[in-house]
Amino acid sequence: MSSIPTTTYEDSSAVNISEFQPQSHAPKEIEWHMLDKSKFFFLGAALFSSLSAALYPAVVLKTRQQVSSAKISCRNMSRAIIRYEGFRGFYRGFGTSLMGTIPARALYMSALEVTKSNVGTATAHLGFSDASAAAIANAAGGVASAMAAQLVWTPVDVVSQRLMVQESNKMCYRNGFDAFRKILGVEGPRGFYRGFGVSIVTYAPSNAVWWASYSMVNRLIWGVFGGCGNSNFGRDSKVMVGVQGLSAVMASGVSTIVTMPLDTIKTRLQVLDAEEINGRRRPLTLVQAVHNLVKEGGILACYRGLGPRWASMSMSAATMITTYEFLKRVSAKNLDRFIV
Repeated sequence: MSSIPTTTYEDSSAVNISEFQPQSHAPKEIEWHMLDKSKFFFLGAALFSSLSAALYPAVVLKTRQQVSSAKISCRNMSRAIIRYEGFRGFYRGFGTSLMGTIPARALYMSALEVTKSNVGTATAHLGFSDASAAAIANAAGGVASAMAAQLVWTPVDVVSQRLMVQESNKMCYRNGFDAFRKILGVEGPRGFYRGFGVSIVTYAPSNAVWWASYSMVNRLIWGVFGGCGNSNFGRDSKVMVGVQGLSAVMASGVSTIVTMPLDTIKTRLQVLDAEEINGRRRPLTLVQAVHNLVKEGGILACYRGLGPRWASMSMSAATMITTYEFLKRVSAKNLDRFIV
């Protein structure tokens, strides 16, 4: 996020928000070594847990649309959930999901910042321009953070998604612990990593595309509007949040369209089974998942749940990036010298 509008540091102990990056007019980034790590992770757990709770209903809608063999609109799906399950239906599996969010986010943020810092330094030394170095560092950070987080998130995803669709998929779990026990007993440890390969193939490029797109859009916005003669543009906190949010939404649109088919296949691999063979139900294979989707509706079937996923990603990305940058600002060392 080397072009994200944040507080500028003259050195590792002083803050000066009047210094800007050349040409882009964007305040420089608070780097990894400038943060109070304990405060960063503690506040991050609280902030991102609240964020996950707000966005979880959209994830439930997206997941149910992806595993449905028929095309069902968001409105009809929402009505069905409210009618048969009540409001609680939008939060099936949330407890399990929340338990995994904290360690997964910690891994994600650590891998992101460390990779960005190292790659950014290396590319700068190789003679890349500021914009190119920022895009490369952000893309590399996106790949590394996605791969690290999926080690924790895939098992959590498997359990929470089974809870989300258990009634429509004829499953029966009392809670997350019951689902964990049954998956372990029937499928073994491998059952928690169903779709892991596809998850990596989905989220690593998705994160790379998102962070690189975010970096470029962010620099573009600051370059266009920051050069309009308004000396206070980069110092207005509302403007900073607005630029971050707009950049996040635009980057999410690109990332969602590119990776939606892989996300649909991943969800089906994690949730659905093949037909019963010799008295045992077997997980879907990649080929079977793709074949079923094509049979149900062609390439468009891969985009079921696109609306909720785009909405979820956009809202998540916009709130995540503004929350993340706020978190970095309040976690900066020598906070008494911080200028809002």
